[in-house]
Amino acid sequence: MSTLPTNEPPRKQPPNVYTVMLILSTVFMLIAVVAMLIEAGRWAPDYWNTRTAQPSVMHIEADTGSLFRG
Repeated sequence: MSTLPTNEPPRKQPPNVYTVMLILSTVFMLIAVVAMLIEAGRWAPDYWNTRTAQPSVMHIEADTGSLFRG
């Protein structure tokens, strides 16, 4: 093997099995996120709409004076 400089461009290494697995897992994760968003839109279309969720409040007067009487 020669260490003299050449005019050839350096050779690019081919992707190994781990690079391919990383790319495939990223693609499948993106597909899963899109599928979950579609399913969430089908089953709970107003999940993010918080304007319709008005809390019901019950007001109860407490008699705190009776607790401190001797």
